[in-house]
Amino acid sequence: MKHSMKSFLRGGRQAVLVTIVLLILCGLLFPLALTGLGTLLFPHQAAGSLVSVDGKTVGAEHVGQEFTQDCFLWSRPSAYHYNVYVEGEDGKQYYNDGTEFAGLSSGSNNYAPSNPALMERVETDLANFLKRNPTVSADEVPTDLLTASGSGLDPHISPESAEVQIARVVAASGLTEQQVRQIIEEHTQGKLFGVFGEPTVNVLLCNIDIAQAMGLTREQ
Repeated sequence: MKHSMKSFLRGGRQAVLVTIVLLILCGLLFPLALTGLGTLLFPHQAAGSLVSVDGKTVGAEHVGQEFTQDCFLWSRPSAYHYNVYVEGEDGKQYYNDGTEFAGLSSGSNNYAPSNPALMERVETDLANFLKRNPTVSADEVPTDLLTASGSGLDPHISPESAEVQIARVVAASGLTEQQVRQIIEEHTQGKLFGVFGEPTVNVLLCNIDIAQAMGLTREQ
């Protein structure tokens, strides 16, 4: 009995020591090492890939934003409107479509394809897009402009989705078609290693350049 107790205490002590050592190594030293290396080797990414204009941070490269003005490219639909809101006269916060701000969130409505609410939302978005883009027909609107991402914060659209918006952006911004196309091309990223994924266009970076070309912001 006495020997068994000693063995139990010895085993318990070893288990506690191993737990403490692993906790320090895996829970403290390893994360600190990765953070330090990330900051040293990839300072921009480690800081959140933040984007600044006129010395002010206006967003992050990998988090989308909602744009509704005709002079800018539009992002994909988002259940939470990319957390973009305005202050109402009543002191409350509202999304751009007038619905009440639900707080910082991410995700989607997760509607099934047969859900009437999804069909209604897509039909409404399509009608609004065609109204604001009169040179585009319904069958020319790419799927990603009518479907939300799983996070609701996707910063990218397809090159095809950027293409169908060029006429509207040109008419509203006063820029030439060549200028707008060049801006889109500069912020188009191809497939990873030329194989994985699909080409994408970063909406925020394009719109910053469009705003600068329009004289709304200063060049950085």
